[in-house]
Amino acid sequence: CILGTHHEKGAQTFWSVVNRLPLSGNAVLCWKFCHVFHKLLRDGHSNVLKDSVRYKNELSDMSRMWGHLSEGYGQLCSIYLKLLRTKMEFHTKNPRFPGNLQMSDRQLDEAGENDVNNFFQLTVEMFDYLECELNLFQTVFGSLDMSRSVSVTAAGQCRLAPLIQVILDCSHLYDYTVKLLFKLHSCLPADTLQGHRDRFLEQFRKLKDLFYRSSNLQYFKRLIQIPQLPENPPNFLRASALSEHISPVVVIPAEASSPDSEPITDLVEMDTASQSLFDNKFDDIFGSSFSCDPFNFNSRNGMSKDDKDQLIEQLYGEITALKEELEHFKAESARGAVQLRGHASELEAELAEQQHLKQQAQDESEFLRTELEELKKQREDTEKAQRSLTEIERRAQANEQRYSKLKEKYSELVQNHADLLRKNAEVTKQITVARQAQGDVEREKKELEDSFQRVSEQAQRKSQEQAEVLETLKQELAASRQELQVLQGTLESSTQAGAEQNTRIANLEQERGRLSRAAEQHRDEMAALQAELQQLRDTLSREQESSRTELEMLQTQLRDQESTEQVLQQRLAEEQLSLLQGTTHEAKRMVLDALARMEDPAHVSCTGSADCLLSQTLAAFECAERLRDAHSKYLSD
Repeated sequence: CILGTHHEKGAQTFWSVVNRLPLSGNAVLCWKFCHVFHKLLRDGHSNVLKDSVRYKNELSDMSRMWGHLSEGYGQLCSIYLKLLRTKMEFHTKNPRFPGNLQMSDRQLDEAGENDVNNFFQLTVEMFDYLECELNLFQTVFGSLDMSRSVSVTAAGQCRLAPLIQVILDCSHLYDYTVKLLFKLHSCLPADTLQGHRDRFLEQFRKLKDLFYRSSNLQYFKRLIQIPQLPENPPNFLRASALSEHISPVVVIPAEASSPDSEPITDLVEMDTASQSLFDNKFDDIFGSSFSCDPFNFNSRNGMSKDDKDQLIEQLYGEITALKEELEHFKAESARGAVQLRGHASELEAELAEQQHLKQQAQDESEFLRTELEELKKQREDTEKAQRSLTEIERRAQANEQRYSKLKEKYSELVQNHADLLRKNAEVTKQITVARQAQGDVEREKKELEDSFQRVSEQAQRKSQEQAEVLETLKQELAASRQELQVLQGTLESSTQAGAEQNTRIANLEQERGRLSRAAEQHRDEMAALQAELQQLRDTLSREQESSRTELEMLQTQLRDQESTEQVLQQRLAEEQLSLLQGTTHEAKRMVLDALARMEDPAHVSCTGSADCLLSQTLAAFECAERLRDAHSKYLSD
């Protein structure tokens, strides 16, 4: 089959034969068809996929039908058909991937067109593809009794044989998935790819277990060398781990034969053994003397040689006639089959065209629905931005009010500080005056002492008065010193209060600077949000304008269709009216003709004859024929 697809560059012959097979009635036959078709998709001509896509719906229907059977090959056929459908859809969406999935790293990059969005979608499709492969793997193993040596039995090998193609596909899909995930982690944040990593870990554990179980089966050891996956999955969060990744390679030994083929000598020996067994059973039933010459007609009846020759010639004649009739029947059947095949091809082409139009309509509907959802989402985002802008404006207004209050408080503190400075200046001035008075007192004291010393000897009589004056001066001096100490305490308290006021003023200056920066930041954020809001409004207006334009186009098309329908209805009414008028005219002509015949003198004395009746009958027959033609034309259009 593989060589045939390369010879005719397609799979038309393959599907023409498959369509005649009872795949819906024989589960084992359907299972082997899936195996052969899987091999054709992998190793056949590249046009096999194009010729097989048209049968995708039939395979889906057959998969659902076999899925209702829970025993035997029913579930196996259902899952295998789903896998083949998924494989066709994957290669249809990604035509750069060959059927056997063998690609270089450069070809893998070209398949994604170096676009992270394409790589993201391609990874999801590969996950779906690998999931179908693993489901078939697990279902086959689940249907076998692994406690027995099932791989050496014919029934077990029939179920295990398709897994060779599955192993080949899984090795390439695992390798490409690892490389794509490393590429995605180099372009996207790790949180975005958490779902990809979880799905990969689940498939990694399944594939590792299935590869390990397959490598222990005797059936696979002589046909394929199954690779083993690493003990731990790759760490995609560390870019250097890509260099530690080793691509799994499946090796098929050159001397291994196909699991479906056996040596020809075995077939010959089986044929010989079956023939000898049949002869032995024949001898047991009819006896050895009878079986030694089963066609000895002379010993059984008394028929002569001439009678036998005549009978042989007669049989030869009947065989020749039957052969001619068979050849004629084959030719008729071939012509009928060619005609039916051509008609079926035309119907398939029409069906494909209708499906294509339906798919286009669905795609357009999905596109419009997606655009509508995007517009709704943009509208919601715009409303959210509007609400957030209102909240920011309210907060900015509150901050401005708070700033105004702080500014008033700051002005009050500055005024208090100025008052304290004025008081401090007055206290300083009072201290200066007190110091001057103290200096004057000291000078006076010194002058008095000098004068006392000069006149002490001369004014001993006035010593008592001078002593009293001195005592008074001492008291005044003590009072002055006490007043000076009070003024110094007041000065220190004023200085301390001024320092505290300076500290409060510095703190207020810092608070003012912080509030100014916060207000400036809020203004910047508000300006950015206003710009973004304006951009969203512009985008929304453009989208609304495009939607309005498309709506107007659709309304124009609808009006054109309605006008066309009105024109057709008017034409139908006119044709019906013309038909009615023609019928009336014809009936009127017939009535006038009958009246004219009755009033014609030539027919007054005439009696009816067969010829006259025949002429009238022919005229009525022609009228009925015209009515039938008109009625058939009316029914056709």
